[in-house]
Amino acid sequence: MRIRAYQAADFPAVKAWETDARTHALWCAGRFPYPLAEEDFAAVLADHAAKHGDKAYIAETENGGPAGFFCMSKKAETGIVMLRFVIISPQMRGRGYGREMLRLAADYAFDVLHADAVRLVVFTANAAAKACYLRAGFTEQHTEDNAFSFGGETWGRCVMIQNNPAGTETI
Repeated sequence: MRIRAYQAADFPAVKAWETDARTHALWCAGRFPYPLAEEDFAAVLADHAAKHGDKAYIAETENGGPAGFFCMSKKAETGIVMLRFVIISPQMRGRGYGREMLRLAADYAFDVLHADAVRLVVFTANAAAKACYLRAGFTEQHTEDNAFSFGGETWGRCVMIQNNPAGTETI
């Protein structure tokens, strides 16, 4: 697996990974309208790039097929890289691809961006994603209860972090 810059030609694969409205909400917290449309996706990515410096990435399998997507940006003042909009193809879930994508993203953050830590947020209702993040080396930093509502459900928001293994401080 490798990561590379997202290209507009990757959109059909990413769109195919949102299988229903709940999965969509777990992935993006409603930041993209549902169902996902290419122009809305591009507009939100451009907005996040302008506001946060986000860059979008695709994880590819050895044969070059898209397996996952995420955005990342580094806050210069804190040294923390934030991962956003992390999603893995449903066909790749439960097979280690998500963990590998996160390892590659963290390696890039630490080795290329010289980050002190990598942070992400996951809804407590997304137990499979949270378990993947834990297996990938992230730890819980804190949880905010009742942070998001969807379809009669209320979800907590768990902030997770992975510190740079070369660093000595814990953030």
